[in-house]
Amino acid sequence: MSETPKNTLQYRFDGQEDAPVLILGPSLGTTWHMWDRQVPELAKHWRVFRFDLPGHGGAPAHPVGSVTELADRLLATLDELGIQRFGYAGCALGGAIGTELALRHPERVASLALIASSPRFGTADEFRQRGVIVRSNGLDPIARHSPERWFTPGFASAQPAITDWAVQMVRTTDPGCYIAACEALASFDVREELGEIGVPTLVLVGSEDQVTGPAEARTLVAGIPDARLAVVPGASHLAPVEQPAAVTDLLVRHFTSAWPAAHETGQTAIQAAPVKPVLAPPPPSVPPRAEIAAAQQPEAATRPDPHDAGLKTRREVLGDAHVDRALATADDFSGDFQEFLTRYAWGEIWSRPGLDRRTRSSVTLATLVAGGHLDELAFHTRAALRNGLTAAEIKEVLLQTAVYCGVPAANAAFKVAQQVIREETTPQE
Repeated sequence: MSETPKNTLQYRFDGQEDAPVLILGPSLGTTWHMWDRQVPELAKHWRVFRFDLPGHGGAPAHPVGSVTELADRLLATLDELGIQRFGYAGCALGGAIGTELALRHPERVASLALIASSPRFGTADEFRQRGVIVRSNGLDPIARHSPERWFTPGFASAQPAITDWAVQMVRTTDPGCYIAACEALASFDVREELGEIGVPTLVLVGSEDQVTGPAEARTLVAGIPDARLAVVPGASHLAPVEQPAAVTDLLVRHFTSAWPAAHETGQTAIQAAPVKPVLAPPPPSVPPRAEIAAAQQPEAATRPDPHDAGLKTRREVLGDAHVDRALATADDFSGDFQEFLTRYAWGEIWSRPGLDRRTRSSVTLATLVAGGHLDELAFHTRAALRNGLTAAEIKEVLLQTAVYCGVPAANAAFKVAQQVIREETTPQE
């Protein structure tokens, strides 16, 4: 185990130093201990490398809001250790990291196993809503319901010690890092890129998994060219914990068959030689006349179309469900207005770097109160919670409006906001 700087991850090794490296990636809310029952057998064949997500298992609380950045931090850790090529097995969020590595850094990944994984985890709204719950209530509501999501009912009742371990594991996670990881899952979507994965892949899923079950597993197998499916009977989401022997056997068989060079040649995965970058040829020179013509073009002709950035921001702030409803009801009469909103309000203004989204939400709430726009105040209160404002901070914004916009306006705003906050921050039992 190592104490790590901000751009790397907390890790530990098991097994012989000269063996090829096999990485085990954890799921959201767990630690590297979720793999404890696989390590004794896997360490006979590989040098097993386990890591903790930021803020999990006592790791430094440096939040990461995208799967790409998590993969980059893992690679930075491996680069410091001189590890260039490895096998990778990951569960849920850990599987997303493995998918990202196989897509962006295929020269590093020898073989891949995706457990309880998916090319897209639920909907972005679901994970951003979970972030609101954690920000408002802490991790206790999530922790109490974790056994229901992770294990079959029979296992949870028969193994109270493991159930308690699961609850405590989530409770001890840093809330800010958990929320950031939810955002990483909310924005993860590689459904259109699965065909680019070129490494041998095992897709493993518990037959009773209600979180990322057999349907998601079959989507992965259908999209990845060299993939095969393994369904573990009697297992739910954390199959490595619930059915350790079956999962271990499947991993051993997959990595010994799909990565034979490591065993036939005694290859070690600790390689000092760095991977040489491939340099693209320089772009052709632009004739002087063309340079002059380009310089004389008005700024609007060279600026990128703000529509795509606006739609992305609009969905992240207001939620997919809200935006889908607005776009679905657009017709010949209102369609241009929806286009205007996406390009101008969201692409030109909300996407500007000058203010963060929490500040923009605060300004928006105040101006909506001033204008008496209570319908929009409701969904922007919901957006403010997802942008990181707490209920207490929203209260302070509305109190401020009572002074400058008038008590009646603030009174109406408090009624709307109170109802939305109750709906959004009350944990679902």
